Amino acid sequence: MADEMNFDLVSPEKSIASFMAKEVQLPGSEGDMTAMPNHAPILTTLRPGILSVSGVDGTTEYVVTGGFAEVKPDGVTVLAARATNKSSFTQEDMDSLVGDVKALLDLSDETTKDSVNKTYADALVLAGTLGLSVA
Repeated sequence: MADEMNFDLVSPEKSIASFMAKEVQLPGSEGDMTAMPNHAPILTTLRPGILSVSGVDGTTEYVVTGGFAEVKPDGVTVLAARATNKSSFTQEDMDSLVGDVKALLDLSDETTKDSVNKTYADALVLAGTLGLSVA
């Protein structure tokens, strides 16, 4: 049994990270999940949250604003709407995220309002986790 798997994190602009990982903790839209080598295949959507990747050099954390994750036995690929190393995520980044969600809320109709409200609530939780404020 392999004890490592491929990990790739990409955004629409660029490849952010690619390395061997022992464990990937994902902020799934239906709840957090941990993927490890030989995990059963699954595709999940992501909510705003912390993506944590443990590798041979320690653990690296990223802030993701949403997206998708594909988990396979030999690796995890995350396609993030936006992703930033947690240590680089600023109040300005949080303000941008909340502004984008509020704009979506203004444009949403009855069929999408609940989903956008959940994304807004997830952004508030993320702000609290990071010790940032929401205007």
